[in-house]
Amino acid sequence: MTSKEYTALALCAAGAEKVVSNELKKISAEQKKIPAAKKGGDAAREAGVPPVVVESGFGNVRFKTDIAGLYRALFSLRAADRILLEAAAFPAPDFDALFEGAAAVRWEDYIPKNMGVHVGKVRTNRSALRAETSIQAAVHKAAADRLCGRYGMNRLPEAYAAKQAELRVYVEKDRASLLIDLAGEPLFKRGYRREGGTAPLRETTAAAIILLSGWKRKFPLYDPLCGSGTIAIEAAMYAWDMAPGIGRNFALDDLLIGDRRVAGNLREEYAARTDFNRTIRVYGSDADEKAVALAKANAGRAAARCRTGKDPAKAAGRPDSAKCPLFDAAPLAGAKPPPDASGDPGFIITNPPYGRRLGDAGTAEAGYREMAVLAENFPGWKMELICDHPGFESHFGKKADTMREIKSGAVDAFLYEYEKL
Repeated sequence: MTSKEYTALALCAAGAEKVVSNELKKISAEQKKIPAAKKGGDAAREAGVPPVVVESGFGNVRFKTDIAGLYRALFSLRAADRILLEAAAFPAPDFDALFEGAAAVRWEDYIPKNMGVHVGKVRTNRSALRAETSIQAAVHKAAADRLCGRYGMNRLPEAYAAKQAELRVYVEKDRASLLIDLAGEPLFKRGYRREGGTAPLRETTAAAIILLSGWKRKFPLYDPLCGSGTIAIEAAMYAWDMAPGIGRNFALDDLLIGDRRVAGNLREEYAARTDFNRTIRVYGSDADEKAVALAKANAGRAAARCRTGKDPAKAAGRPDSAKCPLFDAAPLAGAKPPPDASGDPGFIITNPPYGRRLGDAGTAEAGYREMAVLAENFPGWKMELICDHPGFESHFGKKADTMREIKSGAVDAFLYEYEKL
């Protein structure tokens, strides 16, 4: 019996599409290596159909896979913010076509009787349909009418429903795509960061920068403006091979296509794969002692998120302090390669807390000039830096080898890469 195949979208920061595509291809390659003997019977459901990337768009990657592949994407994609299931796609040149198309979707295959429906984000581009609230209302009415008819109800239990299915509508060139959110809470909410410090970087954006940089755990990594420690913690999780979603549940669990047994078994698979015994050289420092204390607490919580599905209260091991990111309170001028990293060029990956997120342009530019000390203290190191200032290079005093735009949340940012400081 073949598994049902679904089309899904992985949403990500604009500029991180290649990272997500590569992550999906990695999942596919790993699944293909599962021994054939382990794919028989029920185990085949966990092995799943390897995801196939169909196309990349602006801030999203479309792929096809089965239910196990959807869970694998939710558990293990580091740079994706959400996973959306495409329930239908059809021409929608006007509201009649949109309503009829939405009413024809078999929503009863996805949404249980006791669940409400909420149409969240609507996006329209180069289409006749532009009124987002009207699009939202039409799709909600069509889905509600369909579900009420199938379940014999006068109205959906939205006023008292404990949970709601979150729908999204994308209309591009007069073609509508109706999507169901499978994540619930955004995937950048890993669960380890109870306080983010001042102007924190999204976990998924931090992971995307690390993967774009080409960093591997054999190299030292240093964040001299670590704040709450997000970049260093995401690097450690990557080095431990720890699935970022292992410590949380997903909206997919509550849909009719969800399979908690598959989810539980995959959670244990990812927990078993996590290796806290790996020696890593990941460091962070910040002039703010409170931020450093917060980074240390966040790192401890991140490791504790690796738990098995059979016993959620039992952690699947913890790294000792020597194998965790090491944080220290130090001004930027005092940031230097740690003793076990000296003479071994590594990676600086950082997100300076300046610019629109915190202060005025003058404050930002003074901070960038101060960062010139990094070229003196870390000669030969590679640097990857994200900020919202297009003129960073002139203040830092050195032209980047490459610069790309990346949209981090609502902020249009720039990723500067220096092959050698």
